[in-house]
Amino acid sequence: MVSPRERMVVSAALLIRERGAHRTAIADVLEHSGAPRGSAYHYFPGGRNQLLCEAIDYAGEYLAQRIAKADSGVEVLDGLVGRYRARLIDSGFRAGCPLVAVTIEADKADDAGAGGSSAVIDRAAAAFARWNELIARLLVADGVAPARAGELATLITASIEGAIVLARAARDVAPLDQVHRSLRALIEAEMPKKGDDHDR
Repeated sequence: MVSPRERMVVSAALLIRERGAHRTAIADVLEHSGAPRGSAYHYFPGGRNQLLCEAIDYAGEYLAQRIAKADSGVEVLDGLVGRYRARLIDSGFRAGCPLVAVTIEADKADDAGAGGSSAVIDRAAAAFARWNELIARLLVADGVAPARAGELATLITASIEGAIVLARAARDVAPLDQVHRSLRALIEAEMPKKGDDHDR
């Protein structure tokens, strides 16, 4: 059974991806999660900043687990794009990536003071780095050289996140679909062909 604390973390992540961190208040999280009023500071003595940090950790881990389940670079690309595409359509193009939301808002003051924002950004940076590492491992397993796999992993993450922003602005999944096709072709072109020397 999911605890009120866990519901609050998940609700915070869901609200951040649609509203951003700056517009996600503890009262909103309580309402969305159905957690008892007055429970916020019991579960999160560090206040709103602790809740935001844990929400970003949750969002980062949620996607990392799905990336880790893929068997190839193409499979992870198709899975990521398919997941984001569905979220965009289902949410009326409101749902983006919570990690991007907090990163964009890095210069905004919050109720945690000057250090609060940087703590949330550090969590987002760590999650992005983990995604890239997991994607790069899949590409290496596909036969892509390690240095090139790292570059491609960064390109995949950055391109998908940018395409989500464009799709939300246009209220159309076309930018995401275009990026998907281009990245897929690029990954397939990097894959060793049968009979190729793998020591490249």
